[in-house]
Amino acid sequence: MQRYFIRLSFDGKPFHGWQVQKNANSVQAELNKALCILLKRDQIETVGCGRTDTGVHAKKFYAHFDTNTIADTETIVHQLNSILPHQITVQSIFPVDKNAHARYDAISRTYTYRMYFQRNPFLREWAYYYPNPVDAARMNIFANKLKDYSDFSSFSKSNTQTLTNICIITFAEWKQEGDELVFTITADRFLRNMVRAIVGTLLKAGVDKLSENDFAVILKSKNRSEAGFSVPAHGLYLTDIVYPFSVI
Repeated sequence: MQRYFIRLSFDGKPFHGWQVQKNANSVQAELNKALCILLKRDQIETVGCGRTDTGVHAKKFYAHFDTNTIADTETIVHQLNSILPHQITVQSIFPVDKNAHARYDAISRTYTYRMYFQRNPFLREWAYYYPNPVDAARMNIFANKLKDYSDFSSFSKSNTQTLTNICIITFAEWKQEGDELVFTITADRFLRNMVRAIVGTLLKAGVDKLSENDFAVILKSKNRSEAGFSVPAHGLYLTDIVYPFSVI
C-alpha cells in the first residue's frame, strides 16, 4: 500500500466541519466517498490535518490516505473535482513516506479571520459584519501579548478530549485589506474554538472595553467564561499548513 497526501480547499458553509458525523454531512465524508468510487475500494479513510468546526472554511487543507499505487494522480484529481460537491476542490495528490501523517507531522498552522464594518452583500457569507468602529492598533498591542503565553485554556471550548491546552503562538496580527480587517494567527497547534474566542476577546479591546491588565487576568485564569464571545464561524479560514517535508 502507498500513502498519499491530498491537498484541498473548501467552503465550510454547507458542512458540519471536516470530520465524519453520524447525522450530518462533512467534508471528510464527501472526500472518502468520492475516493472509494474512483479507486474502486469498499473503504478509504482519509486523515485530516485538523478538525475545522461547522461553517469554517479552508483555503489550504491536507489529508492522507492509503491505497494501491495510483498510476496517474492528475487524472484522479480531475475526476474527483467532477464528482465532489462544488464547495470542495482538490488541488493535488502526491505520494509520501508510509509514516507521514497529515495531522501529527504538521509543525505550524495559520488561520485568518475576516471582518468588515460597512454593509456589503458580497461579503456577507465570507466575513463577519461588525457595525462598530474598532481600534486596530490597540488590538495589535493585545494580539502581540499572546506570544508571551502558552496555556490557552481561556480560549478553548469546554469538555474537549485534548490532553493539553499548551500552544505556541508565533504570529498574531491585524491588518487592513481593502474593506476588510483581517486577523492572522500562526501556532504549532490550535484548540477547539480558540481563534474565534481570541478574536471575540480582542474585539473587546478594540472598543476599549478591556484593559491590558484584564487581558492578562483572562489568560492566567484558564477559564473560558472569563474571555470574550466567540465570533461567527463564517469569517474563519485555515490558510496554511507547514510540514518538515516538501508538500505540493
